[in-house]
Amino acid sequence: MSLYTITGAQLAFGHVALLDHADFSLEAGERVGLIGRNGAGKSSLLKIVADLTKPDDGLITRQQNLTTVYVPQEPEFDPDDTVFDAVAAGLTHARALLDEYDAVANQLADEPEGAQHDALMARMNTLQSSLDAADAWNWSTRVATTLQQIGLNGEARVGSLSGGMQKRVALARALVVQPDVLLLDEPTNHLDFDGIRWLEDLLVSQRAALLFITHDRAFLDRVATRIVELDRGRLLSYPGNFSAYQTRKAQQLEIERVENDKADKLLAQEEVWIRKGVEARRTRSVGRIARLVEMRKQRAERRNVQGNVKLDVGQGEKSGKIVAELTDVTKRYGTRTVIDRFTATVMRGDKIGFVGPNGAGKTTLLKIILGELKPDEGTVRVGTNLQVAYFDQMRAQLDLEKSLADTISPGSEWVEVNGQRKHVMSYLGDFLFAPERARSPVKSLSGGERNRLLLARLFARPANVLVLDEPTNDLDIPTLELLEELLTDYDGTVLLVSHDRAFLDNVATSVIASEGGGKWREYVGGFTDWQVQSERSQQLALDAQKEANSNAAKEAGKDASKDASKDAPGKDSSAGRNAPRAAKLSFKEQRELEALPEKIAALEAEQKSIGAQLEDGSIFAKDPQEGARLSERYAAIDEELLVALERWDELENRRK
Repeated sequence: MSLYTITGAQLAFGHVALLDHADFSLEAGERVGLIGRNGAGKSSLLKIVADLTKPDDGLITRQQNLTTVYVPQEPEFDPDDTVFDAVAAGLTHARALLDEYDAVANQLADEPEGAQHDALMARMNTLQSSLDAADAWNWSTRVATTLQQIGLNGEARVGSLSGGMQKRVALARALVVQPDVLLLDEPTNHLDFDGIRWLEDLLVSQRAALLFITHDRAFLDRVATRIVELDRGRLLSYPGNFSAYQTRKAQQLEIERVENDKADKLLAQEEVWIRKGVEARRTRSVGRIARLVEMRKQRAERRNVQGNVKLDVGQGEKSGKIVAELTDVTKRYGTRTVIDRFTATVMRGDKIGFVGPNGAGKTTLLKIILGELKPDEGTVRVGTNLQVAYFDQMRAQLDLEKSLADTISPGSEWVEVNGQRKHVMSYLGDFLFAPERARSPVKSLSGGERNRLLLARLFARPANVLVLDEPTNDLDIPTLELLEELLTDYDGTVLLVSHDRAFLDNVATSVIASEGGGKWREYVGGFTDWQVQSERSQQLALDAQKEANSNAAKEAGKDASKDASKDAPGKDSSAGRNAPRAAKLSFKEQRELEALPEKIAALEAEQKSIGAQLEDGSIFAKDPQEGARLSERYAAIDEELLVALERWDELENRRK
C-alpha cells in the first residue's frame, strides 16, 4: 500500500492550471525527484503533500499515523537560538507530551483517591502510550545523536552560521523527528561540493521515503530512484534516475509530436469537408459532424510544450589576447591567508570554473583577476579592452520596485542585441515573460524568474568577459541546458562560480580549485576531470611519501649492515660486491602485477553489466533498494578501477 496518494488533483493559480487532474503516489523507501519548469507548481505540490495547503479538487489518501516533515527552500530560524534548541524544535510535540506527563504526575502525587485521581491516572496512561510511540523519553539524546551524525556544534548560535550550515540545521531538525516521509525543496542551495556529497550519502542511507525538488542533475542521478515531472498540469512518472528519464522523455515527446501531427491533419481534412457547401450537405452524417466538434474541442484544450528561453549574448569587441596575468598573488584578511602565492594566466576565450568550499575565497580571486581588488603581495596585469558583464548570485543588481521592462531597458522600449534592434516586450518574451507581466514589479517574481530576468539583463549588454557567480540557482533544467549551449559557443571569456557539477562539466575548459590553506591550483577540464586529477595527484603524493620512507628505512638498514660487516672477523668484503642485484619486484608483487589485468577486465565487465541495468531503469520500479545498491556499486567500481590502474602502472614502471 502507498504511503501517500493523490487522485485527480486540480489546482489553479488565476487562469493557469498548475495541476490538471493529476495523479501521484509515494511508496515506502522511494526517493522521488520532482522536476519541471519554474512556475509549473512543484512547490505547491510539495506543500499539498506536506498538508500545508489543499488542492482545489481531488482525493488525497495517506496511511494512518504517517509522520511527514517538510524542509522549505529557505528555512527560518531565530538567530539567537543555539543549534541544539533549533534542532530540538523539531520535537516540540514530543516535548509538550513529556511536560504534560510531568505535570500530571505532580498533580497525581497530591490528589487523594477518588474520581479526579482516576481521571488523572487515565490521562497519565494515555500520555505514557503516546510518549512510547513517539520515542520521546530520550528526546535530548536523540537531538545530541543527530547533531553528531550531521557534524553540528549544538552550542553555536544559528545566526553566526553560513547559509550552508543553516541548511544542515534545517535537515537535522527534520531528521530528529525520524519521519516516514521527508519533503525537501531545493536541498542543495547554499551547499558547497563537500556539503552536497555529504547530503547525497545521508539521503541514500535514510529509511524515510523522500520527495524532493532540485535542478541539480548530478544530485538527481545519485539520489533519485524515480523521476516525476510536472508537465502542463500532469504528473508523469519515469522509473530510474535522471539519465534514464532523459532518454524516455525524448521518446515520449517524439510520440506526442507524431500523434498531434496526425490529429491536426485529420482535423484539417474534416474542416475542408464541412465547408464543401450544398454537395457536402447531402452526404453529411450527424456522427461525423459530432466528431468534428469533438476534434475542435480537443485541439483547443491541448496544452503544447512550453517554449524554451531564447538566449543570445550581446558580443562586445574582442578583448586583448591576455585577459589577466597573476604572478605570486597573495591576499590576506587579518591573520587568514585566502590566496597564497598564486600564479595564473587567463587567456581570451578561456572558460574557467572556480571551485572550493564556501568561504574559500572564490569571489575574492575573481575580483583580483578583474582588477577590482588589489592583492597584498604579487602583481596583477589586467588585459586591454575588457567589457565585463557580472551575474550576482545575491541578485543585488535587481531593484525590486522597478518593472521588468525598466530593468531590461530603462527609459527606452528597445534593446539592441548583436546589432539587432528588438522591442523590450519581444525580448522579455524570449525569456518566457508574458507581455502582461512586463509592467509588473521585480518583487512579484519567483527566485527562478528573477534569475531569468538577470540573465536577460546581462545578455542585453555587449560584453567580452562574462562573470557568472552561481548562475544556476533556481533555474529549471531546460534553461540550464540552453545556458550551457550558449556559453559553450560564446567567443568571449567566461569566469564561472558554480556548485552544479554537471554545469561545470559541460561548460568549463579548466578549473581553478582551492587546495586549502590559501593554495589554489589550475586543472584542465571540467569538474569530473578536476576530481580525477586531484585524487590521482593526492594518491601519487602519498605513494611518493611511502616510497621515500621505505628508501630511508633501507638506507638505514644498509648502513647498519656495513657497520656489522666491518666488525665481523674473516668476512670477505668482496662477497657483497659480487652478489647478484636484488630484483625490483618481490615475488608477491610479481604475482600481483600478473593478476591485475584480469582484475581490471572483471571490474570493467561488472560496471558494464550494472550500467545496462541502471540504463533500463526498471530495476528501480521492481526493487528500489537493489537499484540504489547498484548505483552505489557503479560509483565504487570507478574508484577501484582508478586504484587498480595506478597500481598496475606503478608495478610496470618498477619492473622495467
